[in-house]
This record gives sequence, C-alpha cells and structure tokens, in this order.
Amino acid sequence: MSAITEKGKTWYLDQMEVGMTAEYTDVVTEERIQAFADASGDDNPLHLDEDYAKTTMFKGRIAHGMLSGSFLSTIFGTIFPGPGGIYLSQNMKFVAPVRVGDKVTARAEIDEVLADKGRVHFTCTCSVDGKNVIVGDAWIMPPRRKS
Repeated sequence: MSAITEKGKTWYLDQMEVGMTAEYTDVVTEERIQAFADASGDDNPLHLDEDYAKTTMFKGRIAHGMLSGSFLSTIFGTIFPGPGGIYLSQNMKFVAPVRVGDKVTARAEIDEVLADKGRVHFTCTCSVDGKNVIVGDAWIMPPRRKS
C-alpha cells in the first residue's frame, strides 16, 4: 500500500485502517525559518544568527523543531484524514537537527482505530535523508459520514 499524498480529499473514519500511511515532503528554506520565527515569536538566535549558532553544540543554525513538526499538521489537516479531521493530541521527540535546505518528509501511519470512540492513533516521524529527526504519535478524530 503506497502512502497517501494527495491534498484536499476527506477520509472518513470508516475508510481508515491500521497500516494506512500518509506523507508530506517539503524543503526547509531560509524564508520558512524566518516566517516561522515571525509567526511563533521564537527568535532564538540558534535559528536566526549563524555567528551565534556556530558557538553551540550544533555548530551552525538549525530550524525550529516545531517547523518540521508542523508538517505533521499538514498531513492531518489537508491530506489524511484531511478537511474535517480534528487534531486531538501530538507527542514529539526531537532527535536530530534540521538545517536550511533540508528536505523533510513527515509520515503518519495508523496503528490503532477506535471506531466506537471515533478516534485514530498514528505513529509519526519526520525524517531527512532517511534519518529520523522527529518521532512521536498523534490522536486524530476523523470525520464521520452523515447518516
């Protein structure tokens, strides 16, 4: 089964099964980092000032962890389940840095469907060149069909 990548379709609870996956890939650009800093108010020099960032354990600037994490929100809100889904919770562990120019692939895989409660549990990762940079999980309430 290939990963779902198409935006705009709504997936309903009764269509969701354990093992289904969705992916979203995008490049972290200088402009994205600045826009995220502006939107979030997080202007930590680790993200914005190369001279400062060179003095840290990362030896250079890194993107906000939540910027890469937001690609999971792209999956849930626009791809799978897409429009009408409700994001209930997200756990994330940041395991490696993301830098300007990195191509991040967010992936969410269903590992549990609680049809009676209308909830679906996903295992989530974000990776760069096949190496995980974020690992975690999420609970989503997909839309139900109108009866």
